[in-house]
Amino acid sequence: MPELPEVETTRRGLAPHLTGRRIHGVIARRANLRWPIPADLHELLVGQPVLAVRRRAKYLLIDVPSGSVIIHLGMSGSLRVLPGDTPLRTHDHVDICLDNGHVLRLNDPRRFGAVLWQPAGTTHELLAGLGPEPLTDTFDGDYLFERSRGRKTAVKAFVMDQAVVVGVGNIYAAESLYLAGISPLRPAGGISRARYLRLAGHIKDVLAYSIERGGTTLRDFISPDGLPGYFEQELLVYGREGEPCPGCGRALKHAMIGQRASVWCGHCQR
Repeated sequence: MPELPEVETTRRGLAPHLTGRRIHGVIARRANLRWPIPADLHELLVGQPVLAVRRRAKYLLIDVPSGSVIIHLGMSGSLRVLPGDTPLRTHDHVDICLDNGHVLRLNDPRRFGAVLWQPAGTTHELLAGLGPEPLTDTFDGDYLFERSRGRKTAVKAFVMDQAVVVGVGNIYAAESLYLAGISPLRPAGGISRARYLRLAGHIKDVLAYSIERGGTTLRDFISPDGLPGYFEQELLVYGREGEPCPGCGRALKHAMIGQRASVWCGHCQR
């Protein structure tokens, strides 16, 4: 599933091609993806200029004066800006047509993505209740420490909770906990402020570096220019169960935490 760095990479790739363009219409080849596509999306968008392309958590928002198109890439979705006469591929489900003859095309083989509408001045229910963005000043170790008090859940599940902080998915939680020397099994409420300060710093660094490297390509993600992300080549623990720890050489451990595969070093992470 595309995580925050992949979605941010997509946003940065799309923004120069969309911002300032006027939308000529919408072609929805399916009535629904994960949820129904608004039947009146064409009427809502036709003639509207694109004001900005934003990201909130793992959602992309295309802002126009009357509201925002919300796009989620689901498990395997990708967005490309293409000439309007580009032949369709299998699973090309939605086009947003632009005034320069190009289209923003959503391809989603597994159909777990979404194309939704948020009227101006409102917050869609999917965006309500989300925690802070991890790369902003509102997220730091003091925040994590205060939110974690009394929490018995494993710290890895805690930092992956979108109500606590958005966009720290499985890959980036595993890498950040390794760098911070914290076992993913530790109860969130039993970790000190000092260790949370270190963890928050590594979360910021790992996410920022992954964005710089174009995200992580594990199965399906490609950026809008068609190129893969390269952070996968530098993963320290994620997906490396049984391999030597980069720090101590001991075999990396593996377990399911919150129904997600987790890898860590039992010696370096306590």
